[in-house]
Formats: sequence, structure tokens, C-alpha cells
Amino acid sequence: MKLIVGLGNPGKEYENTRHNVGFMALDKLASFLKLNFNKEKFQGLYADAIYEGEKYIFLKPQKYMNLSGEVVSDFVQFFKIKIDDILILYDDLDTPVGSMRLRYQGSSGGHNGIKNIEQHLGTTKYKRIKFGISNNKLMDTKDYVLGHFSKEEKELLDQTLNQIIPIFQDYSKLSFENLMNKYNGK
Repeated sequence: MKLIVGLGNPGKEYENTRHNVGFMALDKLASFLKLNFNKEKFQGLYADAIYEGEKYIFLKPQKYMNLSGEVVSDFVQFFKIKIDDILILYDDLDTPVGSMRLRYQGSSGGHNGIKNIEQHLGTTKYKRIKFGISNNKLMDTKDYVLGHFSKEEKELLDQTLNQIIPIFQDYSKLSFENLMNKYNGK
């Protein structure tokens, strides 16, 4: 069983903000797989599906971003998911809008949701896809990540988020190293 987690903040006021790119990526996958996030457990909305013979859980934690690790940890323990079978989708300030980066492990880079996941899982060795949201050093970081994309940025972001579908299709067939080689730098 594999767990794919999109990070974001719950609530209408946070929809389509930079910090909710993880939720947006999961929504693209849900649309492709014709899934609804209509199940609730441990303060998380989730959907599940069988794809290419593998069971997947798609999770949107419904605690605020900096508490995402509590929800992820509860799912990992309850469903007995191995760390190697976790994939986290989230926003990255250090990556330009329109870019993404697949990583097998790494630091939080200051991302509070990732920090909390690392704290609750006790490791930094889990798979992740970082979607670029750029950075604006002239704004307070909190205001920036809770802000909305410009029309031009949204178009770039949509092109990048659409790649989640072929990535997911290949995720079921390729090693993560081969997946990184195929999609990093695109």
C-alpha cells in the first residue's frame, strides 16, 4: 500500500493559495482517477484506489500545514505503511513557478509542513515532489505563501501540475531513482 499526501491548509480561504499546491496536485490525480475525497479519518480527507495492482491512499491532512505530520503519522501507523511507500507533494519557495523537483530524501528547507512530518516520522528519507512557487523577498514569507498566483504564474503552475499524472503512472512502474532521472529538469 502506498500513501500519497498533498500538503495544504484546510478551508475556503486557503484554496488556490501558494501553500496549497500539494492539494492542487492531488486534485489533478483525483480527477484523472475519478476519485472523491469523501472519507475522513484522523483529521484527514482521503480517497483510495487500486492502480496497476497496487493499493493507494491519497491524503489531504485537514490540520493546518505545520501540523500535517500528526495526520500523516496516524495514517502510516493505522494502515501500516512503510516509509518507502510514502510520497509527499508540496510547495517550494526555492523553486521557480513552473518547475518541480523529485527528491528521495532531504531537509525541510524551512517548510513547516515538512518539518512536522519529519518530526513525526522520525526520518527525512521519504519521497517527495516539490512544486515551485518562487519567492518574493520583499514580502513577509507567511503573507507570500498564503497569497494567490498571478494569471501568468497560474498558467505555468497548471502546466507543471499536469505532469503529476504521467509521474503517477510511471511511479507504479519505475524505481524512484529512474522517476527522478526522467522528470527532474523538465
